[in-house]
Amino acid sequence: MSTALRRTIFLVILLIAWEAGYRIFDWGWKFPSVLQTLDAFRIGFTEGQLLEATFSSLKRLLIGFSISLVVGTLLGFLFARYRILDDTIGFLVVALQTVPSIAWLPFAIIWFGLTDTSVIFITALGATWTMAMSSRTGILNIPRIYLKAAQTMGVGNGLRMFWQIMVPAAFPHLINGVRVAWAFAWRALVAGELIARGVGLGQMLQDGRNLGDTAMMLCIVIIIAVLGTISDHFFFKRLEDTILVRYGLASGSK
Repeated sequence: MSTALRRTIFLVILLIAWEAGYRIFDWGWKFPSVLQTLDAFRIGFTEGQLLEATFSSLKRLLIGFSISLVVGTLLGFLFARYRILDDTIGFLVVALQTVPSIAWLPFAIIWFGLTDTSVIFITALGATWTMAMSSRTGILNIPRIYLKAAQTMGVGNGLRMFWQIMVPAAFPHLINGVRVAWAFAWRALVAGELIARGVGLGQMLQDGRNLGDTAMMLCIVIIIAVLGTISDHFFFKRLEDTILVRYGLASGSK
């Protein structure tokens, strides 16, 4: 039995159990049935703002996530290469990593107002520290012989060394950091959109709560879960496999 078939069977059983639970335990408006959720999807996509909200949230997410990748990777490189930065700023980053990014939302509102900039700032902040520590760990675990061999071949110690040697060698750690940072970015995005102005999945989640529309609320949760699964399986996983095979860290045959 293939993996796809097993997953399909599991989803069918889950949907049947979900609908049966709704009818047997009489959940009422507290948790929607399968049919109510499907109808909420239909109304949201055809008559509501569900599609627009999804694209708006993805736009904010991709901007914030891209910023976190660049800043976090560069910070990790600096921490790994310079002990004084690791002992000072690196120590601060470890402390900041324990602070939920939503705690900075009041500051973001004061600095940028109730705008997209505030949400993007919170989203980037939610993923940057994780990316920084992952890239630091990955670079520190690069065998020294790789760096010495690269220097012998004239790569030097600058940007060329970073992009051609360090990033590929640290990739197994980096891709794990990217996946965790992506999840953190989603959490920060939705939390920021709960009180931000404009159309977004977080704002629609808040509207659903205010209206007691649990079917629409569940639609938002499902959309986020599906987008996260698709991005991980069709992008991050394939990128990981491609890079590992390219640099001889895994076999190309399945």
